[in-house]
Amino acid sequence: MLKDIYYTAQHSIALPLSHDDLAVETFQLQVRRYHELTQDVQQLQNRSEEVLQNNPDCHRLQTMPGIGPIISLIIMAESGDLRRFCHHKQYLAFCGFNLTSTQSGQFQSRTKMSKRGNAMRYAYWLAAVSAIRQRENSFKFKYERYMAKDPVNADLKRKAYSAIAAKMARVAHSLIKRGEDYRGLSQNRHTWRRDLINGPWDPMGSRR
Repeated sequence: MLKDIYYTAQHSIALPLSHDDLAVETFQLQVRRYHELTQDVQQLQNRSEEVLQNNPDCHRLQTMPGIGPIISLIIMAESGDLRRFCHHKQYLAFCGFNLTSTQSGQFQSRTKMSKRGNAMRYAYWLAAVSAIRQRENSFKFKYERYMAKDPVNADLKRKAYSAIAAKMARVAHSLIKRGEDYRGLSQNRHTWRRDLINGPWDPMGSRR
């Protein structure tokens, strides 16, 4: 990001501002803050790798697209041992991916996402966004199929991210329970390429 900023600045027309102008000073302050945050993130990632280097579950989680040392650390710290959840629905509820509704007398509100497990849900949300931006994988294709209905619909996009995040949570639970790494399988280029875990099934529960 900083390289892009420097490159753009070098190849842009300079504004008629002096070096001691407030606008220049403010911009320099923002660049310094971004640089400091980048260093902090790198230090956190390095420390996470040191802490998790002997943890097989964290290494297994990092075989999934979108999950690196920091997100795997958050997942393990918040979830504990994923094997304690007998069924993936229990783990999804723990992460806050279950739907709830409020009912009072004859009134029933709209069904919405539970407020439980915010930290876990956010971690899988970040992983989903990262996976969608990567090369072909089942998460990316599920998102594209979801958004094919209305690509510019912001509400649909939010729901798509939530669906992918929930799928990643279910896959993570399955990997830890089965003791397997996430692996990809490329099919014929004229068909969808899907990542499979021990067979041709969709980790969200519906067969393709």
